[in-house]
Amino acid sequence: MSNATGPAAGLPVRSPRPRQTGRHRRPEALSAPEGAPVLVLAVPGTPTAAALSLAEEVVSLARAELSGLDPRVAFVDGDDAEFPGLRGVLDQVAAERPGEETSAVVVPLLAGPEASVLRRVRQAIGDSKAQVELTDVLGPHPLLAEALHVRLSEAGLARADRARLFTVATAADGIILATVGGEEAAQAAGVTGLLLAARLAVPVLAAALDEDGAIARAAEQLRSSGSTTLALAPCLIGPEIAPQLLHEAAAEAGCSGADALGPYPAVGKLVVTQYAGAVGIVPAGAGQAGPQE
Repeated sequence: MSNATGPAAGLPVRSPRPRQTGRHRRPEALSAPEGAPVLVLAVPGTPTAAALSLAEEVVSLARAELSGLDPRVAFVDGDDAEFPGLRGVLDQVAAERPGEETSAVVVPLLAGPEASVLRRVRQAIGDSKAQVELTDVLGPHPLLAEALHVRLSEAGLARADRARLFTVATAADGIILATVGGEEAAQAAGVTGLLLAARLAVPVLAAALDEDGAIARAAEQLRSSGSTTLALAPCLIGPEIAPQLLHEAAAEAGCSGADALGPYPAVGKLVVTQYAGAVGIVPAGAGQAGPQE
């Protein structure tokens, strides 16, 4: 029984839990502001059911990061009901939101700059009736290095956790970071490659799949510097290139390869980060990669 001064002795007192501070504080969930622009995910490459499924998974990840989001999937080279084209989706958004200063934010589903794709994206935006803001591509970024590390470890080509004392017999001692978009894309991927090299403590060289001989030259350079077991790590989301070309590149380099990044959670975070920057909100934890092992 309690008295005027508080509960009787021996009874537990429930107090509110103190709010965590610092790096271990649980991030607060964010919501898109009411009336925020539509997020249009511009998917490169040949429209396929697999590419659509991947894009829809990325959209689902983005919604989990930012509630209230109104996302649409559009193919840079699509033009029908199954695979809607970018211009058609933007015109639909313009019809739904007439007179808005910015009705859509277009985020290219690209890990790095691919000039030919971005040129077609800009053309579709210019031809549409919508008021659109186009964001940068997703990389380079520490979260991409994290995702690449995970894909390599899934393929048995890298240790998942350097802090634990175990080895992977097939772990690579040299990584070829494959991208598309020529020299510009290779330079951008090289920044992510430096972050990946720091995580794995092995040399990483970026090379463009669409530049003749670039993959073979990177493999030769790594081997000449002492690497004996190489791995190909695609710094690609997936739809940008036919999977067969990745197999051919790995064969050209004489090594095994990891999968493309695909709908890895970091990809969804980066899509939201680009969108949020365009509309002036900051996602919780944006720009932070997971702890390096």
